[in-house]
Formats: sequence, structure tokens, C-alpha cells
Amino acid sequence: MPTFMKPSVLLAHMGEDVDDVRRALTIVFRGHDGLPQADVERMFSFDMEWVAPHEAEDVVNALLAAGWLKSEGGQLHLAVPLGDVNVPFGWFPRPSRLMRPVPAAGPAATPAVVSTPSASSPKPAPNPTTTERQAPVSDDPRARLTQRVARFIARQSGLEMDELQRRAERKTRAFHLITPWMAYALVAREQGLVMDDIVQSLEVV
Repeated sequence: MPTFMKPSVLLAHMGEDVDDVRRALTIVFRGHDGLPQADVERMFSFDMEWVAPHEAEDVVNALLAAGWLKSEGGQLHLAVPLGDVNVPFGWFPRPSRLMRPVPAAGPAATPAVVSTPSASSPKPAPNPTTTERQAPVSDDPRARLTQRVARFIARQSGLEMDELQRRAERKTRAFHLITPWMAYALVAREQGLVMDDIVQSLEVV
């Protein structure tokens, strides 16, 4: 006897598929109207590490075929409005949802709503612990070592300072709640540098 998925479960599944694509594209195109395809592929693989480098081109081609992206003037652009997208802290997409994205056109492009709370349902109280955890830390003693870390990474990786800063700024835009020195450390990890050396350069005397 065939087994059918309940409508609510199916809608939730579709919503997750759509949300992963929308969140990924929001991060990649944040602050950009268009990007060269090579930059988009690098964001999916080297910058964000969502897919392997050899899979990045397939992901971009799949997003083009599914109607999420369009190619104009030698650059890739968003083909559909993404709307107000919430990217939870620490979120990571399921690679299969990027490799085989749902179509952007039609109902699938709208985030699924599984259930709507009734008017009598009490609203959950804000979690003060979460609010405190998301507050930016301004008294980090390592902040004053940022330039030293940047020079160290540039020297060890062979990257120009301008390119290193550009990559670090991308990390900051993507993750929001990270300090500049942490963004540089993430770039260093991408470059295959020994992280023990980075940690030593961040030691606060």
C-alpha cells in the first residue's frame, strides 16, 4: 500500500527547501546587485564552505535552471525577489537543497506556513539569555591585535592586504556577529594556514 506524506509535513519540507536557497542567496548577494559567476561559485565553496569546490559550478547552474538566478551582462543576478529573509546564527544549508533546488516560480518560491497560532495563543516571552548572547562584544582585548593578525596572515598566505581585507569583510557581512580578528582567522583557515600560529599571534600579553 503506498504511503502518502501528510500535507502539513509536505509543506514544512518544501518550506525548508525554499528557505535554504533564499538564505544562501541572501548571504551571497548581500550588498551586490550582480556578481561574476566565478565569484558566486567561490562564495558557495571557498568562502562559505557550503559545497565542495568541484560542486560549486553545478550549484550555480542548477540555480540558473531553477529560475533563482539569471545571467545578464556577464554577471549573475537574482531572478526573483527574496523578500525578508531571516538567517539564524550558525545556520548551514543542506548541500542537496543547493545541488537540486526547488523551482523559484510558483508556490514553491513562497516560504511555507505550517501552522498559524490562534489569537488566544500567548506570545512567547523573549529569551533574555539569547538577547545577551547576541549582543556585540566591545571589550575584547584581542581587538587591538587585529592589524597584527592581518599582517601575519597576509605574510603567510601571500595575499595582498586589500584582498585579505575584502575577504574578511565578506565574512563579517555573512556572519554579522563576529569580530574583525575572527573574520581574518576564518580567511586564514581557508588559506590552509596552521591555526596554532594564528592563535599564538592573538595571544594577549
